[in-house]
Amino acid sequence: MSQQDEPDITKRRPGKTGQARRLRRNETEEEYRLWGNLRDRRLNGYKFARQVPLGTYIVDFLCREERLIVEIDGFHHAGNMPDEARTVWLNGAGYSVLRFWNHEITKERRAVLETILAALERRIFQRDDILRFYPAIVRPEDVKP
Repeated sequence: MSQQDEPDITKRRPGKTGQARRLRRNETEEEYRLWGNLRDRRLNGYKFARQVPLGTYIVDFLCREERLIVEIDGFHHAGNMPDEARTVWLNGAGYSVLRFWNHEITKERRAVLETILAALERRIFQRDDILRFYPAIVRPEDVKP
């Protein structure tokens, strides 16, 4: 399939915009806290959006410019196969994914922000299961000469 034949994953899907709005209104305490640090370009000028529909998914936080997704996971995400499939799909669509546990946002927010910044600045660029960073899959046809 050529790049022109691929669906635009940023196009709105029926129901996804409404779902994203509901998620924004009913955010978790951890999402609220992290959003306070990411909104209005507060993290070194990087622009983030929250609860963004991408394909069939809605991601917690997205820096479009750097194609970085930040996800906050509760205990129900531990070893979750759908989350793994979701990450693989997002990586294949050209997005890097960085995951944090709820308690990391609550207890170690400074370290979380430093890790996000390291990913944005490409100081983290390889898969790291300890940091829970999963880089985008770059296809040769996507590389600009």
